Amino acid sequence: MTDDFSASLILKRGGLARVGLERIALLEAIARLGSISAAAKDTGLSYKGAWDGVQALNNLFDAPLVSAAPGGRSGGTAKVTPRGQAVIRAFRAAEREIGAAFARLEADLSGDADLLWSLGLRTSARNALRGVVTAIEGDGVTATVSLSLAEDLSLRAAITRRSVEDLGLATGRTAIALIKSSLVRVEDGDGENRLAGQLVDREASETSAEATIALPAGKTLTATLKPGDPAWPLPVGARVEARVAASDVILAVD
Repeated sequence: MTDDFSASLILKRGGLARVGLERIALLEAIARLGSISAAAKDTGLSYKGAWDGVQALNNLFDAPLVSAAPGGRSGGTAKVTPRGQAVIRAFRAAEREIGAAFARLEADLSGDADLLWSLGLRTSARNALRGVVTAIEGDGVTATVSLSLAEDLSLRAAITRRSVEDLGLATGRTAIALIKSSLVRVEDGDGENRLAGQLVDREASETSAEATIALPAGKTLTATLKPGDPAWPLPVGARVEARVAASDVILAVD
């Protein structure tokens, strides 16, 4: 299953409030309905949320975007000023241009649209590695999924058969391997996944260190080290082996 992609425009100046689609939609509703309370209902905002949005917009620009007569929650009139109308037109024009550019980018990828999904992936796991499923093995309850990250670089993930079905995993399907840095062992411990690489960065305090390991094909893996770990004293540039248990690899799909 694939989803259509869309672009969303957010404008921000310094540390001031942002202008995004929600506030532009609020402006458009005020222009159409003539009151902040009616516009709040139309856009699914509370009256306070709509009023705060109007104040933020008026504070952000050099002239008010909305002029409102007192009336509170019960009503009162509101009007989008010529300056506000100009902001709406400018935002919508910019949004159309960005949408068109995004559509061209998607077309240029020639079927690799899942790359765009990877751009938007946000996760608390320090390591997110994109790959292609090459094999699924196991009995009726558990499964071992092999994921090719690049030529001569692969990972194995141990998950349940139900997860395989829920994710729609199959040979040739793209997936993302998520691994917490605290679950990556360096020069220590067991693990079905043994990845040789080079220590290229290390940020340390007295109690822990974050180590970045360069893998083949430009991939990297981040590990959390503790004093006493075999890799703790190793300098940047050292050749190391990262070890990850298959059960510590989480798979995600778009």
